[in-house]
Amino acid sequence: MSMDEVDEKVGQSKKILDAAYECISAKGYANVSLREIAERAGVVLSQLNYYYGNKEGLFKEVIKLMMAKYLVEVERCLNKGETAKEKMSNLIKFFKEMLRNNPGLFRLFYDFNGLALWSPPFRDLLRKLFKDLSGMIEKTVLKNTQLKDSMQGYPPKFLARMILGAMFGTAIQVILDREEENLPDALNAVQIIFE
Repeated sequence: MSMDEVDEKVGQSKKILDAAYECISAKGYANVSLREIAERAGVVLSQLNYYYGNKEGLFKEVIKLMMAKYLVEVERCLNKGETAKEKMSNLIKFFKEMLRNNPGLFRLFYDFNGLALWSPPFRDLLRKLFKDLSGMIEKTVLKNTQLKDSMQGYPPKFLARMILGAMFGTAIQVILDREEENLPDALNAVQIIFE
């Protein structure tokens, strides 16, 4: 296989993944057909099966793409600032910006959470994402941090999971209730553990 053929295969595969991401984040997993994704990517339907096997294989790759992008951005965000409070503030700011500028990512994330309840391969991927995210929060924000007295008895691992749950729980409320403009500010309450 020549280098041009390899580049073309990678290009086609990426076009399909990008199209799948766009379609799913706009319409949801259940409302998107492989035919729609093929049309959006400008490829024939059989190429989706060639590259990904089936709908589940394609969507698993979309999840992996989403996770990789998201983890890099969250890590970059958490590495800004010196104190735990500054790092947490940066994470909250990131969530607010994502909710405002890229709500499709959150819709896609919540759609995949629903799939994960019933599909072991999706479950494994999302369990890894939650573990990685809470691990980042634990390592960069909570480790060696003086917390509020009432939080002292809880291991950083549990607090990281609580923070993550509070942020994603608030985010879904923001997506479901777009008319309540100040709802994203509820994310600020997560910082209470540092006061």
